[in-house]
Amino acid sequence: MKVIATPSRTKEILEKHNLYAKKNYGQNFLIEPGIVSKIAAAAVTAGKCVVFEIGPGIGALTQMLSKEADKVVAFEIDERLPEVLADTLADCDNVEVVLQDFLNIDLKEVTKPYLDEGYEVVVAANLPYYITTPILFKIFEADAGISQITVMMQKEVADRFAAKCNTKDYNALSVITQYRCTVKNVLKVPKNVFNPKPNVDSAVLQFRFKENDPTINEPMFYKLVKGCFTQRRKTLLNNLFETIGDKELARKVLTDSGIDPARRAESCGLEEFIGLYRSVENAGISLCED
Repeated sequence: MKVIATPSRTKEILEKHNLYAKKNYGQNFLIEPGIVSKIAAAAVTAGKCVVFEIGPGIGALTQMLSKEADKVVAFEIDERLPEVLADTLADCDNVEVVLQDFLNIDLKEVTKPYLDEGYEVVVAANLPYYITTPILFKIFEADAGISQITVMMQKEVADRFAAKCNTKDYNALSVITQYRCTVKNVLKVPKNVFNPKPNVDSAVLQFRFKENDPTINEPMFYKLVKGCFTQRRKTLLNNLFETIGDKELARKVLTDSGIDPARRAESCGLEEFIGLYRSVENAGISLCED
């Protein structure tokens, strides 16, 4: 089996199938086999495992995942690629390619048969910038039994997901992500290991799901956190006032949770936001979903 993730093999595949990277799909093909192997090994940690891959491209990561997992289900949006993958992955008999936009699938429905058979279901992907957050939040909010997500993304986006409080990258996305998951930096990926070469470096993050807290209304918690970060330069008091519509009530719930109303959201850790949520809930404040 020829390794796909090399400059020569990638060039050969692209020329054979008259392919080019589509900018509107954010396509960049990995051409460094060592990095692809590391991603696949990190993604598959269970003995009995099915991987959902998002955007397999010409199959570089898919090929390595197929060696690590019992089965790979690869969701591809580019209608040119199933035929290409049938060729490049001809030796991988445990790969199923699904021509469908991952954002449109019913995740619970597609994971259930594998979970019922005792498989761990994980997600692996090399995600373009424009789709990273929508894809991850679809998985976060689906509650579909997926245990972890291992994804490559632009480094600047990865920095936000993994950011700690009191840093420039810390925002609502950081808080919500770290509420749902343990976030681990797997490796940094330089831009010169792609064809075509992107303008920025990438990073691989792994998100391992925590157990849900049944006492937290998650849509309400998410809205509260987003509201606190509405304008970074404003105090928590002013942002929260705009979210709940009553300044004195905003001051009270902040004080009740032990947070100085003059602080800014970027100075608050996850546990403080959970404490603020409890105070909001105890005060009988209802935050409707957007």
